[in-house]
Amino acid sequence: MAYDLTRRLVAEALGTGLLVATVVGSGIMAERLSDDVAIQLLGNTLPTGAILVVLIMTFGPVSGAHFNPAVTLAFRIRGDIAGAAALAYVVAQICGGILGTWAAHGMFEESIFQFSQKVRTGGSQWFAEIIATFGLVLIIFAGVKQRADAVPVLVGLYITAAYWFTASTSFANPAVAISRGLTDTFSGIRPLDVPGFIVAQVVGAVLAVLLFAWLYRETDDGAAKG
Repeated sequence: MAYDLTRRLVAEALGTGLLVATVVGSGIMAERLSDDVAIQLLGNTLPTGAILVVLIMTFGPVSGAHFNPAVTLAFRIRGDIAGAAALAYVVAQICGGILGTWAAHGMFEESIFQFSQKVRTGGSQWFAEIIATFGLVLIIFAGVKQRADAVPVLVGLYITAAYWFTASTSFANPAVAISRGLTDTFSGIRPLDVPGFIVAQVVGAVLAVLLFAWLYRETDDGAAKG
């Protein structure tokens, strides 16, 4: 990359922090403005999808705009990022996400330090996170291969949709899951349930890497016609 590792890590931390601040902050705002859970979810969904487009377009040229340890893992498996840099990315993403949660609390005059009491566990939730993360990583790789300039919009639209078609509301991001464990507001998840989400997200990311490697492997003309 054209930018040194320090700048890339700052971009990853800042981007993840702004993403989490949007997720948590819009959830708090939605909860305060409406008692209708569907309206609250919509108020949480639209800002999240929108900010992803903005953040990926803004920080993508610097760090690649992963903002997600599962995405970084996927790129590491493919050999697109060195091991030490990938680990540093994950640390930056988690730290940035936690700061994003605290920033949202500060803006809305909530207690800065919290732990969520919202239960999100069980087979359907974990399966939903596998699907959500699988789709996200596959779309990113396919977008990068076929039309890199469209990736910000693809990711934003996918997460907007996945909020509604997955039982878990599509966390699809270990750093976001950890950060949301630290807010006892609309978007929270009980810390005890975070490890299950992270395992599911890693599984989804790995499956996406495997499928992409097969699905987009180019063949000779004879094999393609056959």
